[in-house]
Amino acid sequence: MSPLPLSLAFAVALALSLLVKFWLSSRQIRHVAVHRGQVPAAFAGSVTLSAHQKAADYTIARARFGLLALAFNAAVLLSWTLLGGLHALNGWVLDASQALPADWQPLGYQLGLVAAFVLIGGLLDLPWELWSTFRIEQAFGFNRMTLGMYFGDMLKGLAVGALLGLPIVALILWLMGTMGPLWWLWAWVAWMGFQLLVMVIYPSVIAPLFNKFEPLADASLKGRVERLMARCGFAAKGLFVMDGSRRSAHGNAYFSGFGPAKRVVFFDTLLAKLNGGEVEAVLAHELGHFKHRHITKRIVLAFVMSLAGLALLGWLAQQPAFYLALGVQPNFDAPNDALALLLFMLAGPVFGFFVTPLASHFSRRDEFQADAYACAQVSGADLSSALLKLHEDNAGTLTPDPIYARFYYSHPPAAERLAALAS
Repeated sequence: MSPLPLSLAFAVALALSLLVKFWLSSRQIRHVAVHRGQVPAAFAGSVTLSAHQKAADYTIARARFGLLALAFNAAVLLSWTLLGGLHALNGWVLDASQALPADWQPLGYQLGLVAAFVLIGGLLDLPWELWSTFRIEQAFGFNRMTLGMYFGDMLKGLAVGALLGLPIVALILWLMGTMGPLWWLWAWVAWMGFQLLVMVIYPSVIAPLFNKFEPLADASLKGRVERLMARCGFAAKGLFVMDGSRRSAHGNAYFSGFGPAKRVVFFDTLLAKLNGGEVEAVLAHELGHFKHRHITKRIVLAFVMSLAGLALLGWLAQQPAFYLALGVQPNFDAPNDALALLLFMLAGPVFGFFVTPLASHFSRRDEFQADAYACAQVSGADLSSALLKLHEDNAGTLTPDPIYARFYYSHPPAAERLAALAS
């Protein structure tokens, strides 16, 4: 295999994906701006002009910021790959690892390379995340975090990532180096086990590190929710309220956990905005996802895709052209497994971008199915009212560009969703 065709394919895919992203975002900005001055007729009696314009301004601000971030991230990706950034980092880490005891050098060098890459990437992303949180979200009244809280969360995230991430990365690297040509199959088994473990421990171990969870105290609402879950044949370990208002004004509700560890979690911001019937309707929608096995199907699909990805990586890792095509000279006297993992992580999303509209299509289909299920269990009017309130409170635009929405939206646009509920 020659590195030139691979390098060319990567460059073409990157350029094409950037052109498509810029085109779609530009369409979204223009379309929302053109329709900013008037509330759509379908919402004229329920959404004020000021709320509509706030949503338009918020959408445009995020889209413009996204264009800048997109250009920056593309430059970073090129720097890591074709311009030799990862090659340079690899040489530096490889030299530094010579100070380790000989027995520790192979794995220590590879873990050091992964850790250095992740830390540098995090530092490069930090200014963009700060601007998004403390300028854009703050300007539109959504951010409630302080800088101290933000950096506290970041440090806790780093600690959790190190405690959970380093062992699984070390295990996968060890499997790559010791299990022969079929290492990817063993790595897949280990990765699936790790994913399932995280699903089980997340609600009771990880999530409480970042938020407080209190049992749902509203007896009337609790009764409604329990009766709904009984009708739907769904069992949960508990009903909890999360202090989401400490960080953001956005509201949400979700199921967390896996198997017997499942929990129902309501943001306190959601409970403050919706009445009992509307909260019940939102939960019925989430139950619809479980009833139609959307969550199970997505987990199975993720498992299948990860198996295919690891199998592909197992082949690519043996091809010197894979490294050379992406700007890295493979090691001759040290393992290349960490390099292969990082290059795959960098290049994979470039090619995966082109299946985005297909994934979005199936996700929107699932949302329609969950809505239909909710309407069979509770009042469709309550679900419509809840969705409209959440759309307005989260400043979601009512007038997205149709092509942009078809490509990116995992949920149907508000007009389509509410029209389906009314039919």
